[in-house]
Amino acid sequence: FTLPKPDRRKPKRGDLIEIFCGGFEHWAIYVGKGYVVHLASPSEVAGSGVNSFTVLGDTAIVTKELLSVVAGGDAYRINNKNNEEYDPLPPQKVVQQAEKMVGKEVSYSVTSNNCEHFVNALRYRVSRSDQVCPQPVPKDHSSPLGILGVVGSLLCF
Repeated sequence: FTLPKPDRRKPKRGDLIEIFCGGFEHWAIYVGKGYVVHLASPSEVAGSGVNSFTVLGDTAIVTKELLSVVAGGDAYRINNKNNEEYDPLPPQKVVQQAEKMVGKEVSYSVTSNNCEHFVNALRYRVSRSDQVCPQPVPKDHSSPLGILGVVGSLLCF
């Protein structure tokens, strides 16, 4: 896995931001003036960045924070990868919907309702995550390495 080169483009309101967190990606919606809306763990303090996110909970808080704080030192890029497949909502509608969600507790599932599902639903009205797809399960999924393989194939938040 090779990290992409840093994205030099300036995000526009409604853009999807993909943050590379060492083995998984976190997703956010750019809402302007340096801020993003994203899912955060209810147990984490705002401003702690994505690396402290706990993926074991079943709820998340919709949070608005500076992109620089959310990404910390991690690489990120603008990634509106589904524009060819789905018509995005107008940017002002995406931002309006995202900001209306701030502060709300939402259900969270690493496999069916994670951060990528959240941002795609806001931008395209389609809840999907390309990080969570059927992966071959290791034959020995009872061993610690086998379990890590299964969990590693599902990670996102």
